[in-house]
Amino acid sequence: MNWFLLNLIIVILISSSACLNPVIGVIDDRLQQGVGDLVKNLPGQPKVSFKHYAGYVNVNQQNGRSLFYWFYEASTLPEKKPLVLWLNGGPGCSSVGYGATQEIGPFIVDPDGHTLKFNTYAWNQEANMLFLESPVGVGFSYSNITADYDKLGDDFTANDSYAFLQNWFVKFPSYRNRIFYIAGESYAGKYVPELADLILNKNKNSSLFINLKGILLGNPETFDAEDWKGQMDYAWSHAVVSDETHNTIQTSCDFYSNDTWSNKDCKDAVDEVLKQYKEIDIYSLYTPTCSSPATIMLNTNSKMLPRILGGYDPCLDNYATKYYNRPDVQRALHVSSHGIHVKNWTICNHKIFTNWLDSKESVLPIYTRLIGAGMRIWVYSGDTDGRVPVLSTRYSLNTLKLPITKSWRPWYYQKQVGGWFQEYKGLTFATFRGAGHAVPIFNPGGSLAFFSSFLRGESPSSQR
Repeated sequence: MNWFLLNLIIVILISSSACLNPVIGVIDDRLQQGVGDLVKNLPGQPKVSFKHYAGYVNVNQQNGRSLFYWFYEASTLPEKKPLVLWLNGGPGCSSVGYGATQEIGPFIVDPDGHTLKFNTYAWNQEANMLFLESPVGVGFSYSNITADYDKLGDDFTANDSYAFLQNWFVKFPSYRNRIFYIAGESYAGKYVPELADLILNKNKNSSLFINLKGILLGNPETFDAEDWKGQMDYAWSHAVVSDETHNTIQTSCDFYSNDTWSNKDCKDAVDEVLKQYKEIDIYSLYTPTCSSPATIMLNTNSKMLPRILGGYDPCLDNYATKYYNRPDVQRALHVSSHGIHVKNWTICNHKIFTNWLDSKESVLPIYTRLIGAGMRIWVYSGDTDGRVPVLSTRYSLNTLKLPITKSWRPWYYQKQVGGWFQEYKGLTFATFRGAGHAVPIFNPGGSLAFFSSFLRGESPSSQR
């Protein structure tokens, strides 16, 4: 068979497969997966042996809505390792600016905002890692229709993320049947299970099956009422506020109520907690702050938790912001190839946070469905985080009343206690000792070992 006929057959097969799936819009007609998105000359990048790709996937042709991604192949044997989607929260914060740049990606931005250093504990040692900026308005993701930015909420985000995955698998067909996991932290505690739930529902009818096996969540927002209670109790138990303030919260705040903030005593006491947290880093109680810390945002007109649009070290945010606003970086990541130049890339979009329309009060009913479907669910919590503290997560998970299969015990990394964990029927919960909100920043080696255990479906090491 000559090369012309062979190529013709390949094109016909790809086109035929695409026609079976109505979710997919314009099909990428390139025969090599992601070839146009291959990152070749990223400024300041150290030399690596693996390939990485960045660019856009259209999720709504009519509105020109496109989500930006950055994909790193596993550093060894990518064809044999699973695919993991990582999401940061906010809502409104960038998975590129946080997860990929500060936590688990292979490149960390140096303080000069010009060079990158290699992360020896990058998670792409264990999996192919896909970072997504979602929804539109986050990072480099955009829509041509301004009205889209007024519709953002949990359901909108889940549906766009699902459309992204479907179209991304067309661009990268070799990953279409790969074992797949979703991971994330903070407000992604809602994004991740909501997307997983949508995938399971869509898998029943879609011709493009997604081989989802589980979810991994770090310091996740889970159940608003218990998250609020845990945040207030944690602040008191760690001497951030007085007995009197905590007593007022206990007697006047009903976080299960739809009218929590109409109680002035409650609102004033919660404001006092947040006021004290402005003096330190709510994300990491026992570490220094940057000279220009992020601002605590309190919206007591909604039941959504207040969110600081930042991470462990606000100065890290500054490095990332400087780097991703560079035109040469945007060219290398194929942002400019879409005919745009983002003049004011921000690590978090405050407007998205302020105008968020739809936030589930609890994702625990989704946990129940995922457990019933046999999904692997691991939840971990850095125990020096005041933003979504360990108490919030424990309170939330305890409401599930899951049977304990293995009792509370320490897990170890490099012969030291990394934290404690307990296994339930359908769920594993673990703590990271001395870690703040973005756990991989504080314990990169331990978090990589923990991630590896999750992928293998094995308990964290209980041997010193």
